[in-house]
Amino acid sequence: MSSPSKRRDMDVMKLMMSDYAVEPINDGISEFNVEFHGPKESLYEGGVWKIRVELPDAYPYKSPSIGFMDKIFHPNVDELSGSVCLDVINQSWSPMFDLLNVFEVFLPQLLLYPNPTDPLNGDAASLMMKDQKQYEQKVKEYCERYAKKENIANFPAEESDEEISDEDISDGQSASSDDDVAKHADP
Repeated sequence: MSSPSKRRDMDVMKLMMSDYAVEPINDGISEFNVEFHGPKESLYEGGVWKIRVELPDAYPYKSPSIGFMDKIFHPNVDELSGSVCLDVINQSWSPMFDLLNVFEVFLPQLLLYPNPTDPLNGDAASLMMKDQKQYEQKVKEYCERYAKKENIANFPAEESDEEISDEDISDGQSASSDDDVAKHADP
């Protein structure tokens, strides 16, 4: 296999040549934003989010950091920070995966099949388990309010950098007490 830097370059180039709009940050290849559309036939269909991606020096041997820049109502996405609770990115990442897997498989699967038993957003998880119709309505309200293409085009760079810090984006490190509680709650 090629060196990590060549692999990183190749994976980013593959993502840029795909159907995803990729916006480099600081003219580099290690940090960028990706325009992500909610999967068809899901509550998130029609929604468009800006996803922040940071590639560690050891990528692909270490997972990318992924975070939603726009608000989303989902049990496994922290509403304030945008960090994502997704095992395949946080714990079971493999160098066999690439960035296209993140955007074509992992994030769509997360939105299609939320896991309320391992939440980052306790309100979303609780509502999903107690009142599915009200949960679905709230997801759709968030999509209408926060996940519009025009919101992404007008997103000020200064605000995005301030709103979500490096610590807020999922990086494979679990620092939240909610994560610890959720792990113990799993059967």
